[in-house]
Amino acid sequence: MILEALAPGHDIPVALLTELTSLYASQHEFFSLSGDFPDAHDIRPEQVAAALTEEMAHPGVEVLLARSAELLVGVAITLAHHPDPTDPDPWIGLLIVDARERRKGYGRELVALVEERFRRAGREAARLAVLDNNPRGLAFWTALGYETIGHREDRQLGRPCAVLRKALNGRT
Repeated sequence: MILEALAPGHDIPVALLTELTSLYASQHEFFSLSGDFPDAHDIRPEQVAAALTEEMAHPGVEVLLARSAELLVGVAITLAHHPDPTDPDPWIGLLIVDARERRKGYGRELVALVEERFRRAGREAARLAVLDNNPRGLAFWTALGYETIGHREDRQLGRPCAVLRKALNGRT
C-alpha cells in the first residue's frame, strides 16, 4: 500500500474525484450514522469535493489517499494539531476503506502507515473520536490498541463520541 497526500489548494482531478466518490458511496452505512451527507445512499462528486475542500482549509490537515495495486482502497484525514491547545496529540479525523474491499487488511495497514507518519514527525500518541452509534468502529480501533479516554460531542456537528488515544512509542 502506498499513501499519497491530496494537494490542498487545487481542484481535485475528475478521475480522482470519481474514485473518491465511489469509495465514499461504498461507505453508506457509516455515512448514514454520521449524517455527513444529506443522503448516504446518493453521495455526489460535488459533495465529496466540497467536504474535502472544507477539511483541507484547516491548518495542519492532510488528506491521505491509500492505494493498493493502483486501486484507491482508503482515505485517511489527519490533523497535526487539535484546536484545543491542551491537546498535544495529532488526530485521525476520518479513516474509511472501500466497503467492497473489507476484510483484506487495508484498514489495519492504513492505520499503521498513518501512525508511522506521526512517529516520524516525533509525535508520541494519536487520538481520534468514534461516534457513540458506531460500535463496529469502536471495535476496530480498540483492536488496534486505542483506548477510550473520555466522551464528548464532536466539534463539527455536536454528535456524541468516545475519544480514543494510543501511545505510539509503547508508553501510555
